[in-house]
Amino acid sequence: MGNPEKMSSFNMVLITQEDPFYVKVFFEEFLKNYSSLDEVKGVIISPTMGKKSLTKLVKQMYDFYGPINFVRVGFRYVWYKVLAKVANILPINGYYSIEQLCKHYGVDVKKVNNINAEDFLHELSELDLDLVVSVAAPQVFKQRLIELPRYGCINIHGSTLPKYRGMLPNFWQIYNGEKNAGTTIHRINAGIDDGDILLQKESPIQKGESFDSLATRAKRDGANFMIEAIAGIKSGELKPMPNCQEEATYYTFPTKKDVREFLRKGYKLL
Repeated sequence: MGNPEKMSSFNMVLITQEDPFYVKVFFEEFLKNYSSLDEVKGVIISPTMGKKSLTKLVKQMYDFYGPINFVRVGFRYVWYKVLAKVANILPINGYYSIEQLCKHYGVDVKKVNNINAEDFLHELSELDLDLVVSVAAPQVFKQRLIELPRYGCINIHGSTLPKYRGMLPNFWQIYNGEKNAGTTIHRINAGIDDGDILLQKESPIQKGESFDSLATRAKRDGANFMIEAIAGIKSGELKPMPNCQEEATYYTFPTKKDVREFLRKGYKLL
């Protein structure tokens, strides 16, 4: 690994999924505030929720939100999709997709079904990458991708790792009555949310704050935290900390029973 202080240039890509709600908030903040957008050689968009079929994805969302909130969220989703298509033809206010945001800021976008495919890895290798950033990337990074950038791959996770590894940490932090929500920037390795911790912070969960509100705020704050982490990688000032397996807790996507208990406790999804 070279000395970051002697870098003459820095190249990175971000890998994500097309989520018009929370992940889009991250990119709104990141692209607005990152001062060297010429370093971003592309944003890679993979299929939402990885290999999950549309039918399974819709069922999962229905079970999570329930009938009324599912309709509300579904309407917002369809409306955003329509506006994103309109924005390709007519100038409109606001940004309704990550792809639209990237085009506004002059950042290349590529849709890739399999981020571990040989042809895609070959394309990445030609970019002479220093870093790959995962932002809710829906596919597991395999070893060849992890080892491809000069300074490896990093991910942003919505908890103070090693606690709350896995899915929807903001939901589970509210569910368990935590006073604070965490954010961690960590290296990616072969495990799930298992790589060395680079930066970590906590912020208070507001009284009565919904899952939607916390998730939105976490993504916005997380974008600026990621900018701080990238600066630390470039300067060589970040000191990795262990992500101790023996202290880890792991959560899956909430079941209908989990959501019912969440609501019974007086918490809100939206």
